Amino acid sequence: MQVTFLGTGTSHGVPVIGCRCRVCLSTDPRDKRWRPSILLRSGSGAQVLVDTSTDLRAQALTFGVERVDAILFTHSHADHIFGLDEVRRFNALQREAIPLFADRRTMDDLRRTFSYAFDPRTPAGGGLPELRPFVITGPFCAAGAEVVPVPIRHGSRTILGFRIGGFAYLTDCNGIPDESLALLGGLDVLVLGALRHRPHPTHFTLEEAASMARRLGARQTLFTHMCHDLGHAETCATLPPGMTLAHDGLTIQIPV
Repeated sequence: MQVTFLGTGTSHGVPVIGCRCRVCLSTDPRDKRWRPSILLRSGSGAQVLVDTSTDLRAQALTFGVERVDAILFTHSHADHIFGLDEVRRFNALQREAIPLFADRRTMDDLRRTFSYAFDPRTPAGGGLPELRPFVITGPFCAAGAEVVPVPIRHGSRTILGFRIGGFAYLTDCNGIPDESLALLGGLDVLVLGALRHRPHPTHFTLEEAASMARRLGARQTLFTHMCHDLGHAETCATLPPGMTLAHDGLTIQIPV
């Protein structure tokens, strides 16, 4: 399986509007971070999008995404769902509705936020996303991939990470319940949110994320959902072996 990081930033993205800090002014392309999302490509060529970020159109154009066979949602915060309307272009290219998978709360939020796309009374046409919603209640199959939902904490809310084979994606996280830790053994690659150095009520700090990564013991850990406090090169130089920051456009191969 191939994993492409479409965005590794926070809800503000990096650079941040109106900020002239060292990272926001950096010329290192790895310090440019769109809102968080990844694309999974199976050996058969099926492509699964995890979250429809606010930057989906730009991500698709930049990284050559021309097909989406399924969409998985971690949760319904704006930076993870507000690109959903862009899916209508994939509908036009593929001439079919696209399955999307989310927990009940996220699905309810999607139906409310994008009511026109889910309302059967809305006239059909090329201006609407065509979606086939499925509520996640346990492990499921998406575009031929076996997916295990992993409940994680995001502040007071429980959201979802996902495990596929030896790969797990846990963004927007500040805690992992014991029952979810049991789902994360033997990982080849762990992707874990690591916002910044300073404490935050709904996200791991880099130090907290590194501690959790050591506990989980994945062969490789990539951090995502970084704000402009973390410059890529200087931060990576401080991390233990086997841990690094991801960056937009990074593509890795995962055995499944």
